[in-house]
Amino acid sequence: METMNDRHYMQIALELAARGKGYTSPNPMVGAVVVNDGQIVGKGWHEKVGGPHAEVNAIDNAGDRSAGSTIYVTLEPCNHQGRTPPCTEKILSAGIKHVVMAMKDPNPNVSGGGAEFLTQNGISVESGILEADARRLNESFIKYTSTKRPFVLLKCAATLDGRIATRTGDSKWVTGESSRRYVHKLRHEMDAIMVGVNTVKADNPSLTTRLGDKKGTDPIRIVLDTKLSIPENSKILQIPSGSDTLIITGNSEPSQKRITIEKSGVKVIDAALKNDRIDLDALMNQLGKMGITSLLVEGGAQVAASALQAKIVDKINFFYAPKILGGNDGIPMCSGTGPALMADSIPVKNMTVRQFGNDIMIEGYLS
Repeated sequence: METMNDRHYMQIALELAARGKGYTSPNPMVGAVVVNDGQIVGKGWHEKVGGPHAEVNAIDNAGDRSAGSTIYVTLEPCNHQGRTPPCTEKILSAGIKHVVMAMKDPNPNVSGGGAEFLTQNGISVESGILEADARRLNESFIKYTSTKRPFVLLKCAATLDGRIATRTGDSKWVTGESSRRYVHKLRHEMDAIMVGVNTVKADNPSLTTRLGDKKGTDPIRIVLDTKLSIPENSKILQIPSGSDTLIITGNSEPSQKRITIEKSGVKVIDAALKNDRIDLDALMNQLGKMGITSLLVEGGAQVAASALQAKIVDKINFFYAPKILGGNDGIPMCSGTGPALMADSIPVKNMTVRQFGNDIMIEGYLS
């Protein structure tokens, strides 16, 4: 039976797991806490892909105090050999008597295997403690594991009357510094970031992660460019980074421009078209096959509208600044034709509101 202590220890494990944001993909974020005689004796989390799992780090941290203990772990311990040995074997050899996990592994190929192995070897197993929190923490991993398509977050920043730029295209800056810092945190946490070529032409962005004193992870940069019209002097084609830049085009014709771009180390990828634009639904399958588990869509108005219409968006982060343009000639959050009836609008569920400086952010999930 779930107790307040169970929730307390699992909350600590979840906080530890969150330290892995941006470093563990395509693996999940996992945290673990070893408790003996009512005292925390070991803590650990999955710190980076290819490194020891959370259970291993927590048990090593506890040492001999693991014997006879309970381990709280945010995800079902693995029972298969991957980059690292099975965590179930580590738990067994440490003499742990009880395992409390937030959720079972969503991977259909391994789900339940770890819990079954532990039970068969005399270790009691309990599941479901703070499961909703654990699932939200690893929402990208869960989506990708079950569909082989990336989890898609659409981010927009607008005035209170829904404009992302003025009629001249000026968008610096719609929101304040606090909001922009949070967006860089999102970039660090996501595998890839996607914009349209018009955003590159208008803003010449780098699409890198800048976290001040903390070193962040750059996302893979993706530009939708149906006709390969990106200027060859764009920053995104020249910046040094540990991550790739991908130009998604519907123009499969060989050209000198394509050869020049590819010689710079940028990858030009052909994709299917739909109504003379990149077919975003089909593109998600392509990105999934490349191992991209999460995608941040940052703009602009055409890309945002296309992503919503293609029904690829799982989650939204809409930032609103305390500003009003007061006209109908600015650039809206979405461009193009919407539904004829309000009943056909896209419902948003499980909304929360956060404040960043003077801005507010609405977060929610799409069906």
